[in-house]
Amino acid sequence: MKNKMKIDDVDVTFSVGETILEIAQRYQKEIPTLCYDPRLEPFGGCRLCIVELEGARNPVAACTTQATPGMVVRTSTDTIEAYRKTLLEMVVGENREVDVSPLRGYAAGELADLRDKYEINDGSITGAISGTNKVDDDNPFILRDYELCISCYRCVRVCAEQEGDHAINVMNRGFHTQITTEFDGLLKDSACTFCGQCIQTCPTGALGDKKALRHAESGLQIPPTELNIEKTRTICPYCGVGCSVDMLTKNEKIVGIHPAMDGPANQGALCVKGQFAYDFVQHPDRLKTPLVRGDDGELHETTWEDALDKAAEGFRKVNATHGRHSVYGVASGRAPSEAAYLMQKFIRAGFGTNYIDNCSRA
Repeated sequence: MKNKMKIDDVDVTFSVGETILEIAQRYQKEIPTLCYDPRLEPFGGCRLCIVELEGARNPVAACTTQATPGMVVRTSTDTIEAYRKTLLEMVVGENREVDVSPLRGYAAGELADLRDKYEINDGSITGAISGTNKVDDDNPFILRDYELCISCYRCVRVCAEQEGDHAINVMNRGFHTQITTEFDGLLKDSACTFCGQCIQTCPTGALGDKKALRHAESGLQIPPTELNIEKTRTICPYCGVGCSVDMLTKNEKIVGIHPAMDGPANQGALCVKGQFAYDFVQHPDRLKTPLVRGDDGELHETTWEDALDKAAEGFRKVNATHGRHSVYGVASGRAPSEAAYLMQKFIRAGFGTNYIDNCSRA
């Protein structure tokens, strides 16, 4: 039997173990958060999700408070909204900037969205910048811009809880809190696998996608407020897991990859290849015309018809001379799934063997 409670004078049902925030989100009751990621254990650090609980002396954090039968909760009273606005003013006042490029990461605009919702003037409360940038970290993938860090610890928790790497952690306390690696070193010298999950969960862009940001600083000149970046849902081709990704494109050019948080196979997770290894798609050295080696030993441009005829002739000759087991196929992890299917069909149905493999192992 379902348990019952009230949220904003609406009767709702819930299951044992659900939090107020989970129930509210299911019933489309908007409660702001900054430290919450549904994939992670509730943390209750930002306190933006506080709600009034009838019978409780003080407001409670909706993300960490489990529902009990008969609860009466109010999510947006004048007092609660005033608390939230003050908290946001203090957070905004400690950050170097709030408007960041959407190319920094999937959640990079969350703080800016809340600032706009609560109509906060960036200068309403000012304070020293919290966090010190790691400008000497020369890794090619992850920007560590800690002057935008709000100590929500989502990056630390996703690295530990989702990846199991524990590559980053927290040092110091209070205003001197800093996200760091062991011995305050470089990411490449840590246990980091460059999966990019810390980038995609960061709500301020303190951790950003360096590769994508290069496009913002290059000829495309994508400004922080750019909205004309198209997202196209597709499947990462690198292995058989089938991770869902959103390709970010501008003027038909890939400028970044976001993992699909609702992807059934990955739920927001990617490996380093799925997250960052897309340059080959539009690399200037990529062949655009088929090449066939001539009698002079050199490669010459030709038509697709001639190239396919030449390849078929070679396969027939080898099969006739050495037998079907002399042919072995290796499919590319950079090819679409349809190409991988056709490759195995070519070997299995065409030559009657199972001599087929794929170059991807992760």
